[in-house]
Amino acid sequence: MASYGTLDLATDRTTVRTLLHEAIPLTGAIISGGAGDGAVSTYNEENIKNFTHGQFQSVYDYPYLSSSANHIFDLSVGYSAESAYSSSTSTQNAKKINNYNQFAQVLLGYTGSSGVVRRFESDLSLDKVGSMDSCFFVSLSRLLTKDQIKKGSFSIKIGTGSYGSPWPTGSDNPADHILTLSDVSASNTGGTKNVQGGDYGLLYDTIATPTTRAKGVIFYQAGIVVITSSIFDNMGAADHSTQRFFFSGSAVDKIGEFSCSGALTGAAISASCDALRHRIYNMSFNNTTEINSTIYFCRAPASRFNYSSNPTYVSGSKIRVKDVASDTPVSYITTIGLYNDQFELLALAKLSEPIKKDPTNELTLRVRLDY
Repeated sequence: MASYGTLDLATDRTTVRTLLHEAIPLTGAIISGGAGDGAVSTYNEENIKNFTHGQFQSVYDYPYLSSSANHIFDLSVGYSAESAYSSSTSTQNAKKINNYNQFAQVLLGYTGSSGVVRRFESDLSLDKVGSMDSCFFVSLSRLLTKDQIKKGSFSIKIGTGSYGSPWPTGSDNPADHILTLSDVSASNTGGTKNVQGGDYGLLYDTIATPTTRAKGVIFYQAGIVVITSSIFDNMGAADHSTQRFFFSGSAVDKIGEFSCSGALTGAAISASCDALRHRIYNMSFNNTTEINSTIYFCRAPASRFNYSSNPTYVSGSKIRVKDVASDTPVSYITTIGLYNDQFELLALAKLSEPIKKDPTNELTLRVRLDY
């Protein structure tokens, strides 16, 4: 049987928020089929699901038809209607424009009274300087990101070699063929801003100086990474003078500069997604799980809760735990129940072991409800 007390919600209750982080490494062996050995295998293509609508592809950690497969992320590509790539002759032109507009509407919203969709920009300013008119979109699964991605923890390494060998080996240093993008300037206290899609951080080339224009944007709460397609322009400038660069399944000779415009206009969305995916060396970030808690301080002063209303507490009108009538009363606290003002039980907390209570001591028991 219970003994009741009243909580003063002004002084006996408080709330707290706790952020839990988990490191998520996504290796190239899962994403691209490569293990960083310079070549890409095709064994994991069963992990990739392409849809009949052709607007994006999904990546799984196991063959997607397997019951144990977990969805990791979706890949898509798109460009603005104002982009130079937009043309009635471009493959899946309308779908690529729709992809771009959909992400821009959800993450950035509209600009001006005319309701024009705001375009992605490398600094997300409003002056249209450095507009990212053609982008790759990586939509990470909620299974991995939880409530949000931890600011300052994201990194993606993208190979700059050919489609079949994005990370050359031998006399070439693989590190020279890997572009690393990271939100190095972001943190929980600064370096991030807020837009319609939540907080965002800019993705910089970690080798370049911090003042270099960003090459992508990460939206932490949405779990979406936007990478400008211009990272593939001038690809291989430090490589051999001639390079075989595969984008849409056919080889493109690169002498001097290379632009991926032909791939974006002449390739299907799934082929462009394959081109990026086969170059992902690895990806890593820390996710965030937000736990909100209400803490109740249940106080047992010296003069209260020294008796139990449990029928077994007495035997023959005598308290079982007293040997002599003059002994002080004593009880053992084992459970705390939280009731509403109608005396309806809402929550129950069990102590790990009974706690002795008598008039010589007072207790404050801390009950925490997580949600």
